Amino acid sequence: MNKIFFPVIFLLLFTTATVVKSQNLIEGDVNNGKDLFKKNCTACHSIDLKKKMVGPALYGITKKRNREWLHKWIKDNKSLRNSGDKEAIKIYKEYQGIEMNSFAQLSSKQIDDILSFIKDEKLEKNKKDKEEDKDKENINIIEEKNFLIKLFILFLIIIFIIIIWILYKVLILYKLLFKDNVFFPKKDLFIKIIYENFLRKNLRNWYFLLLFLITFAIFNIYLIWNFLMKIDVNKGYEPKQPIYFSHKIHSGINKIDCLYCHSNAKYGKVSGIPSANICMNCHITINEYNGDYIEKGKSREEYNNEIKKIYYAIGWDEKKMKYTGKIHPIKWIRIHNMPDFVYFDHSQHIISGNKSIKKFKKVETVCNACHGEVNEMNQIKMSEDFTMGWCISCHRNIEFDKDNKYYKEYFLKNNKNNTEKNTIDKIGGTECAKCHY
Repeated sequence: MNKIFFPVIFLLLFTTATVVKSQNLIEGDVNNGKDLFKKNCTACHSIDLKKKMVGPALYGITKKRNREWLHKWIKDNKSLRNSGDKEAIKIYKEYQGIEMNSFAQLSSKQIDDILSFIKDEKLEKNKKDKEEDKDKENINIIEEKNFLIKLFILFLIIIFIIIIWILYKVLILYKLLFKDNVFFPKKDLFIKIIYENFLRKNLRNWYFLLLFLITFAIFNIYLIWNFLMKIDVNKGYEPKQPIYFSHKIHSGINKIDCLYCHSNAKYGKVSGIPSANICMNCHITINEYNGDYIEKGKSREEYNNEIKKIYYAIGWDEKKMKYTGKIHPIKWIRIHNMPDFVYFDHSQHIISGNKSIKKFKKVETVCNACHGEVNEMNQIKMSEDFTMGWCISCHRNIEFDKDNKYYKEYFLKNNKNNTEKNTIDKIGGTECAKCHY
């Protein structure tokens, strides 16, 4: 009897241990887990897993808690607490009663994918590799700066040698001229020839004098007019902002829509300057720059310092993960600024003129038509001159949207025999009162 009983017990224990082990075994797709973590978890948890934010740092959590418990916690942590689970209640109290969102919509497979990403053994290695890359990058930047300093010193030495050589030649020439008693004319030779052979003989003729004065007046009027037309034309204006913001990183690389930050532009007259709250929608969890792109002459540390400026401006305590109430408004420097006597409505161009403007200007977004390739700009600058002539040239060439209900019902019905292009100027786009009132 004992010969049969003990092997059966052993088999049952072995099977139970295997089942328990298989239940605690976390196997999933790490890459899919990373994507799911970004979409569902980064509002409260750091993507690098080692920093405490709204929620705890999750690195090593799969070793502290078993798979079954983690599944219950993620799916419905409130039910887990209500069941009397001591660990769940302890965590809830530790974070001052801030309740974690329930993720009942996630399948067991998706949760395993997330947990696989969290426990991924390659994570530590990747972190070390990033740190090593950062050290190498800093070394390269220092070496590059040292090289530029040496190059600048060499340039100064060459300039100094050239200046000495020129002065030496001038000195030799000066001595030679005075030694041979060479005559120095008091007036420039070219002016003397013009005066003696042309002006002195003809100034007595009144018609020649009149022609000369008219030509002189027209030339000066042109110069004055050209000067006046350039007043407040600031194409290329690129001021240094209080916080360095790269549109290339945000709009170009990360594909953030222009209207996400400049939300007023679609339905309002002005595009608006985004508040720091908009920045914090992302930077409450992104407290350091980990992108691959780095602008020439800059470093990751510089980018990270700019993020710290946002925290200072809005009064965010990064360590305590809460607002202090001490705000320091950002004094942005305005770049695009129409005169007070000009009326320009962003919404009219973005909604009504979207298709037509993009087609005529051959741009991906309607914003690029006036502001240039912003998604390629590290620091924003004025890419057009924004003169009245520049605006009118668009109104004379861009056709209005024929699918627009207003133009369908009003203009096209009353101009059935119109064979010309239906450009904006045909509907009053060049009338003074359209923009000046």
